[in-house]
Amino acid sequence: MTYDFKDKVAIVTGAASGIGAAVARALAADGAKVLLADLDIRGAETVAAEIRAAGGTASAVETNVADAVEVEAMVETAKRTYGGLHLAVNNAGIGGPAAPTGEYPLDGWHKVIDTNLNSVFYGLRYQIPAIIASGGGAIVNMASILGAVAFANSSAYVTAKHGLIGLTKTAAIEYAKHGVRINAIGPGFIDTPLLSKNLDEATLGYIRGLHRSGGSAPRRKWRRSPRSSSHPARPSSPAATTWWTAATSRSDVPSALRAIRSANTGY
Repeated sequence: MTYDFKDKVAIVTGAASGIGAAVARALAADGAKVLLADLDIRGAETVAAEIRAAGGTASAVETNVADAVEVEAMVETAKRTYGGLHLAVNNAGIGGPAAPTGEYPLDGWHKVIDTNLNSVFYGLRYQIPAIIASGGGAIVNMASILGAVAFANSSAYVTAKHGLIGLTKTAAIEYAKHGVRINAIGPGFIDTPLLSKNLDEATLGYIRGLHRSGGSAPRRKWRRSPRSSSHPARPSSPAATTWWTAATSRSDVPSALRAIRSANTGY
């Protein structure tokens, strides 16, 4: 299945690797002009070059999404380069320190909230007016299954993702009448650099065990699927859901949180 994104302009943050890179490739493959934003400008430029080599239209911009001034500049770059903005995927995020709430480092708390929550507000703040001016479109915010459940030693991340969902719901009801659909995607554990770089081996082993055995997490059963594997899902899974949700032809799709099962564990 494909959707026609021809003449549509998209921004994808955190696009240098993982889910963001997969989303950027999917949108470009269906005709969108994509601006890839990331602090890792080399990675973003590499993905943009791959998109162009495949016949798509893409460019990269170095952006710290935790800085409102840089987010505004990112949106202006998309407008200046491609003539407007129709789609935005606010995907950038970090894992943060692992520690119990009573011992959580304050600098780690602020960094996670700035990068995973405040950044999404900054994105919406500047993307929404640009999309309205371009005739409407869609925004997809990357939440997490941890926006709906708890996970020990991750208070900042869990709080940011819960807050992101509330922010998404609020913006969605405010701007539906203006032709802007705003959704959140809630992936489970996905095999990306964010996972491998921020969790120790013991935690990664716990997650793999859940996938392998269909075990349990606190207060929530992880249901085994016939297709379950011993590893988290690949970035293509949330990318496909993001691409489908962002399709401007999907006017029948209401704004909501869309949960994605991670390697079919039940989430």
